[in-house]
Amino acid sequence: MTNAEIADVFDQIADLLEFQGANPFRVRAYRNAARTLRELTESLEQMVYNSPDSLTQISGIGADLAEKISTLVKTGTLPLLEELRQQVPMGVLEVMRVPGLGPKRAAALYRELGISSLEQLREACMAQKVRELPGFGAKTEEKILQGIELAAEAGRRTLWAIADQLVQNILTHMKQCKEVGTIEPAGSYRRGKETVGDLDFLVITRKPAVVMDHFSRLDGIAQELARGDTKMSVRLALGIQVDVRVVPEESFGAALQYFTGSKAHNVVLRGLAKDRGLKINEYGVFRGERRIAGRTEQEVYGALDLPWFPPELREAREEFQWAAAGQLPVLVELADLKGDLHVHSDWTDGQNSLEEMAEAARQRGLQYLAIADHSKRVSMAHGLDADRLRRQWEEIDRLNEKWKNFQLLKSIEVDILEKGGLDLPDKVLAEADWVVASVHYGQNQSREQITKRVVEALSHPAVSVFAHPTGRLLNERPPYAIDLEAVLEAAKKYGKMIELNAHPARLDLDDVGCAAARKMGVLVVISTDAHSISGLDALRYGVLQARRGGLSRQHVANTRPWPELKRLLGRS
Repeated sequence: MTNAEIADVFDQIADLLEFQGANPFRVRAYRNAARTLRELTESLEQMVYNSPDSLTQISGIGADLAEKISTLVKTGTLPLLEELRQQVPMGVLEVMRVPGLGPKRAAALYRELGISSLEQLREACMAQKVRELPGFGAKTEEKILQGIELAAEAGRRTLWAIADQLVQNILTHMKQCKEVGTIEPAGSYRRGKETVGDLDFLVITRKPAVVMDHFSRLDGIAQELARGDTKMSVRLALGIQVDVRVVPEESFGAALQYFTGSKAHNVVLRGLAKDRGLKINEYGVFRGERRIAGRTEQEVYGALDLPWFPPELREAREEFQWAAAGQLPVLVELADLKGDLHVHSDWTDGQNSLEEMAEAARQRGLQYLAIADHSKRVSMAHGLDADRLRRQWEEIDRLNEKWKNFQLLKSIEVDILEKGGLDLPDKVLAEADWVVASVHYGQNQSREQITKRVVEALSHPAVSVFAHPTGRLLNERPPYAIDLEAVLEAAKKYGKMIELNAHPARLDLDDVGCAAARKMGVLVVISTDAHSISGLDALRYGVLQARRGGLSRQHVANTRPWPELKRLLGRS
């Protein structure tokens, strides 16, 4: 099992326990463990088989949870989960995904109205029965109706980061078959889309039957959907469909281009081919009946006098105009990043100390790290008031004396208050190296209210960047109402930056927002919002999103050394 699958099991246990009204501390233990395991870079499966004692060294994982991880890895199931599934209707899990519900409200709906599926929930809302329940009301009922489609979509699409773990497992398994010559993933996964509907793999082999037999022995297959001479489709236990296609070597590049997509990109490509009297499909580029290209993607694009397009750009937005002008951008890469400008420590809701976070950043080759713990408004995270913040900064000053080529920045994630204004005094904020402003409360305010709050915050002289700009959580929470164009205009006016939060469940800005910032000349900051050491590895997800927005290194603020970035902030 992948780390993500194990984390999903723990999240599901937490949901089912909370639905039943179990001890909150027990529920929280499973939730915290799920978050930790999802961010862990080491393979839990390898730990179980190679060093099982190391499981209890993971933050928040005691002997009981370590035993459950081992059981999951070795058997693929967990008695506790099976027991809970028998006690709670499984459709309830879909109901819990609706934004604004969660286990407690889902339990109330089940108890009072017998609702155990999205369809039953939709019918109850349409009949205006939900609004009659204590604690709901007409506005809540309306929001539930709007969120039902999002909950249904959450069951159909997988976060890219989770899909990536599946892809790496499948590649490892398939490469153990000596008859696999070449294998590459395609589809929306290869284009780096933030969520993935299914997985596609292309294979070159002389013995398709042997390859299909080997694929059928992949761990985690729940159902074989179809099998032919050159294609096999299965559904994994996680719910995602995987297709493996065997293609001829002379057509591999054409097939990889075709099945990578996007559909819109391929439509433009076919039109360009037709204009030249050519035909292009998954088998190659043809002039009449003669194939003139198809072995590699470079060959396919070259036959149309086009450059090879990075897969992240293949959305029929700007790539063809760039190519025509000879201005295809050199996209930002992970190695270009010099620092991470939004992380948390155990001073608030992070899991590691200042020094541990700094050392982990240094090991990853970063030159600077901004400790941006929460301000006091976020009381559930033990947010910092002015006195605690200054004590933290004193510790940061002491730590910085240890390092010559690394700097821990004195920062804060300051809340933009519901009524406007910032959560800490101006005098305190002026002492910071880097100030991250964000919205955590009042997310249900009108578009005008939220936008006004953010624009006002961007005008504040101490603010450096606006974080996770739309507040969305993929598959869980839609964006709040905000005029992003007005926010970007304010950022440009006041010389401020906009964050691309790299957490795989956020990826906020989205790719379209990244492109808008690029066009407006607003610098993007790729930050992890890491709450643990392993969370620092999320930078790669942010880079992938930035590439989809067409960002080069000059568009990303933290590709610069800190002294240069400091001058951009006017704090030289």
